[in-house]
Amino acid sequence: MAGGNRRRRRRSWAARLRRTCLALGVVGLAVPLLAVLALRWVPPPTTAFMVRSVQARTDAAGWARAGYRWTAWEDIAPQAALAVIAAEDQRFPDHHGFDVDAIRAAFKEARQGGRLRGASTISQQTAKNLFLWPGRSMVRKGLEAWLTVLVELCWSKQRILEVYLNVAEFGDGLFGITAASERFFGKRPADLRPDEAARLAAVLPNPARLRADRPSPYVRARESWILGQMDLLGGVALVESLAGR
Repeated sequence: MAGGNRRRRRRSWAARLRRTCLALGVVGLAVPLLAVLALRWVPPPTTAFMVRSVQARTDAAGWARAGYRWTAWEDIAPQAALAVIAAEDQRFPDHHGFDVDAIRAAFKEARQGGRLRGASTISQQTAKNLFLWPGRSMVRKGLEAWLTVLVELCWSKQRILEVYLNVAEFGDGLFGITAASERFFGKRPADLRPDEAARLAAVLPNPARLRADRPSPYVRARESWILGQMDLLGGVALVESLAGR
């Protein structure tokens, strides 16, 4: 009799554990989905990377003066969107969140003895900046992949670019195209020239070290390369073709 009670208790405990795991799994899937769905229409109030930047600074008020102010798509020069595509993810209009060719090329270079470089798309960077933390752990990359799938399923390409331009870091603790445009060029993002947009895009790989206001020879060379790629991609017509996609 006692043995039967123990078995029933074990079965009951196992059933509760399964239900708990199932509930946690459902919550883990549903919460990110709801957040991504909401941000399809609502400007993000902040991002994980902005919060981390504030925490890393002793002068949080200085960060608040520096930047994040949401700017709608129609108030951003199309050259800015074109520049980040040219600099960061030239297959952005055509892929579904992941650039498989770039990933294969990165792994091939690593197998041949090179450093494993990143192959993140604009969609992946947007998901990471909004919700996650820097790093290369498998857990973080797995979460990034799941969130990227949600972003691509729930948002248009234009919306992904709009959010990315608003949350990307363009200087050390300086987030968003509006803050960067006003700080470095003294103008609204709608008035950016192609060369100015290209220079902002040129610092995106490492905004903590690369400067748009005091560009190094590397930044100048990268700006020139980005301008050439913008022309090769077809100019702002490429950006205009993303409307509604």
